[in-house]
Amino acid sequence: MARPSKYSAEFRSDAIALWRASAGRRTFRDVAADLNVNPETLRAWVRNADGSATGSAPEPDGTQDELARLRAENARLAKAEKGMAAGAGDSAPGSGVFRPGDEVKTAAWDFISAYAENFGIKRICRVLEVSRSGYYRWITGAPARAVRQADEDALVEEIREIHTEHLGNYGALRIHAELRGFGHTVNRKRVARLMRKHAIVGRHLRRKKRTTVPDRLAPPAPDLVRRNFTADVLDEKWCGDITYVQVGASWLYLACVVDMCSRRVLGWSMASHMRTELVTDALKAAVATRGGDVTGVIFHADRGSQYTSAAFAQVSDKYGIRRSMGRVGSSYDNALAESLWQGLKRETMHKKLFATMSQARLEIFKWLTYYNARRRHSSLSYLSPMEFEQQHHRQVKLSLAA
Repeated sequence: MARPSKYSAEFRSDAIALWRASAGRRTFRDVAADLNVNPETLRAWVRNADGSATGSAPEPDGTQDELARLRAENARLAKAEKGMAAGAGDSAPGSGVFRPGDEVKTAAWDFISAYAENFGIKRICRVLEVSRSGYYRWITGAPARAVRQADEDALVEEIREIHTEHLGNYGALRIHAELRGFGHTVNRKRVARLMRKHAIVGRHLRRKKRTTVPDRLAPPAPDLVRRNFTADVLDEKWCGDITYVQVGASWLYLACVVDMCSRRVLGWSMASHMRTELVTDALKAAVATRGGDVTGVIFHADRGSQYTSAAFAQVSDKYGIRRSMGRVGSSYDNALAESLWQGLKRETMHKKLFATMSQARLEIFKWLTYYNARRRHSSLSYLSPMEFEQQHHRQVKLSLAA
């Protein structure tokens, strides 16, 4: 008898959808790295799915929506005149018009250079009340400024590439960490200044909505965490929660399990309901990720009816998991899970309404795999959760060898 796969049917289905959505832009190896699976395993899943499907694979949901958005954006850009700021009557910064408010030295020197042949340097300097010696010093320093400007332009271009690669989510701190990861020695304040200057902005928090429905009759588990969302080793403490995403006129619910040490999302489950199997499936997926032996791990959650149910307690006891719960109505007692939901909604659902369940599932699955494999986390010294776990395993091996 073949050994059962540690990957659930839900995970395999979402992984295939993620590969198909890449539309050839990413290799099996790249997608598999985000999923933390073997590339040949992913290739086999896709091959089996293609073999069992009739006809060609359907176009990913949301393609038409994305195409419509891009067409609208192109139309908006086409309306903007060259040299004019979008939606403004004033000329854009850097244009050839000198007007009140531009009386800073560099703008004045540029103006003098542009109109020196027509009016003469002496006359323009007198009208602008600047010194000719200052202007000539500025001319002498032009080569050095050109070199600095070229370096700055190259840095801005790299910042834009990082910002685009991470779907516009990264702010100055994470972009600075990414640049340092690439070997650049650049000051964080310089990165922030350039991002402000060029209007490169990360995602901001949106309002959150409470989703916990407590079962006040169920016996609560003790609070074994007490708002200490840190751990010295992996699989010492986990936490979990449920959130939801609007899909048309209905909802898609998501349950996750997070390791407090590495901040890695170990398991998740998505469904159109909020029954207990939503959270038990997520917990089982987390156990499978850790190889099946998680005896003694603390699992912390709120007092929602799913986590206080007898079915969830039975699954927890089966794997030797110690249940922990915060107080009713206190988001601070499960702050780590709340932080995960904030990141998900800020970076995935910003100004977006999903039309179909499959479209919403794909976007959430894509973000979760990206979060684990590549998204830099401030509490992990700007490593991704999987990078942190790899470093953690190396340190443990070195300590054992010593």
